[in-house]
Amino acid sequence: MTTENGHRPRPADTEASLREQMCDIGRSMWTKGMVAANDGNISALLPDGTILCTPTGVSKGFMTPAMLPVVDIDGGIVSLGKGDRPPSSEVRMHLRAYQTSDLIGAVVHAHSPYATAFAIKGEALVGKLMPESIVAMPEIPLAPYATPSTDEVPDSIEPFVRSHPGCLLEHHGAITWAGDLMTAYMAMERLEYSALMTYLVRQIDGERQLSPERIAALQRQFGIIAR
Repeated sequence: MTTENGHRPRPADTEASLREQMCDIGRSMWTKGMVAANDGNISALLPDGTILCTPTGVSKGFMTPAMLPVVDIDGGIVSLGKGDRPPSSEVRMHLRAYQTSDLIGAVVHAHSPYATAFAIKGEALVGKLMPESIVAMPEIPLAPYATPSTDEVPDSIEPFVRSHPGCLLEHHGAITWAGDLMTAYMAMERLEYSALMTYLVRQIDGERQLSPERIAALQRQFGIIAR
């Protein structure tokens, strides 16, 4: 495993609270139309270093805390959820994020409509349309297409884990990661909002970028290293 600071920070939340939070976030994703049917998956680092994750074949809007399985950092089953529910086969790409960076504490994968539309189109989102984008998510790269549930998927996202808060998955959806579960989820909301704004301004022929001078001023103000 590649490390950045020699140790992985321990989550402040207990396993019980993370189980509740994961179900709350799943419901929010489902309510906002970021997932349909049993699409999407969520994971979070537990205090003991194992990974709590969403089960396969379950709508994210109807999960209960007892349903959530636990795996180790290599994907080995630690415990199954209620009803012997295993994790989604897509947990592999979540695990790659944890294995790649010791700063990752949670991962969220969704099929949010606007982000997925750009993923299907095969277009990264690099528009610098708003100050919030410059500060929080100036670039949303595109991971090349990979066959779902294979090692191609984790391989495709690995180059972005240390440098970006998430990426589009070509012909698939989007994935975000962060140090904690709520921040990873908010990154997914911001990613989808960026895709939505890009789409909308194109409909009115209004895709104007902030000027290089304004972008540089924001980067100086918030201590952002320009890419």
